[in-house]
Amino acid sequence: MKLLINEAPLQIIRSLALKVGLNEAILLQQLHFRSQISLNIRDGHKWVYKTYEEWKNEEFPFWSVDTIKRTIIKLEKKSLIVSASHYNRMKMDKTKWYRIDYVALHALTMQNALTSVANSAEGETQIAPPREGNLPLPITKEVKSIKNIYVEQDLDVVSVIQYLNEKAQKHFKASSKPTERLVKARYREGYKLEEFKKVIDWKVKEWLNDAHWKRYLRPSTLFNATNFENYLEETRDKKTAENSSPKSFELDFSKGEE
Repeated sequence: MKLLINEAPLQIIRSLALKVGLNEAILLQQLHFRSQISLNIRDGHKWVYKTYEEWKNEEFPFWSVDTIKRTIIKLEKKSLIVSASHYNRMKMDKTKWYRIDYVALHALTMQNALTSVANSAEGETQIAPPREGNLPLPITKEVKSIKNIYVEQDLDVVSVIQYLNEKAQKHFKASSKPTERLVKARYREGYKLEEFKKVIDWKVKEWLNDAHWKRYLRPSTLFNATNFENYLEETRDKKTAENSSPKSFELDFSKGEE
């Protein structure tokens, strides 16, 4: 498709605009796109972190801040957008985190109305990702480079690998097939995200500052079936030992003999 101006366009879904309003449909679509490529994962969801001014400057320069604020508030009242500020590191930071409530969205729009296909500027056909709603990605120059990296990743795997990278100062990819297989295998065995974090925290504490052992802070070592179970048991043994260790006894010589 040839555009009037050589510029990445926003996308409007007509059926969605009829349901929620034009401005609301545009903002939802762009939030969906930004969510798909976001690395801000909290409680199993991808979030987009922006101030109202950033929404204007980075996404919607043709709207006023007040228009953006009104549009977001309308979507929040309809429960189509979930917003939060408790993920901010500083209490004084009131910047909001946003994600789409896809369950509420599908209930409103009747999911079969949102199976449209987006065509990229190069003429490629792109089908909406199935995991987090069926809104198609907007047509932007960024889609081609990111669609195979982030859109199809499993959020459970991303959460584990992101946490490992943060704690161990590594740069492992959640898209790696061997890594994905290891993490998913442990999940299938019934282990939870918190248990992955316990193992990571425990071995980081032991190995991070050791030149030899630091190299083993990697998925193939930590999430191997036998290793993972053993490392998790080590964290339990440590906790038990700490709880059962005798309290130190101090003599008080100030009282003299009795």
